[in-house]
Amino acid sequence: MVMHRALFTWFILLIFFILLCLRLEARTHWNWFLIFLPMWIYDLILLIDALFNIFIRCKHENIRNLFKNKNILLVAVVLLKIAAQITLCLKLEYAALNLQLYHVLLPFWILLPILIVDVSVQ
Repeated sequence: MVMHRALFTWFILLIFFILLCLRLEARTHWNWFLIFLPMWIYDLILLIDALFNIFIRCKHENIRNLFKNKNILLVAVVLLKIAAQITLCLKLEYAALNLQLYHVLLPFWILLPILIVDVSVQ
């Protein structure tokens, strides 16, 4: 089962990188939201799996132990990643919005300390 997840992850990344290379080399003029679609499909699958595991655990545990669940952190990480991807797509696709770079990278700046703490605590 783990092998299938790893292969699926690599396949999604391969599709994303192929679309990204085609767009960056100016061979296509697709919308940036279309380029990031494989990543959003993968994030949606992760989000559904994490929410499903939270609901399963919620039935069997009390609310205090629920916040120790790693799936809640996964949901927060996936939502911040999706927000960062959306702001990046908005900056790249619509130059008339005049989004500043620190506005675009704000979800990443929130996400990085969370991940550093999570990695260092384990």
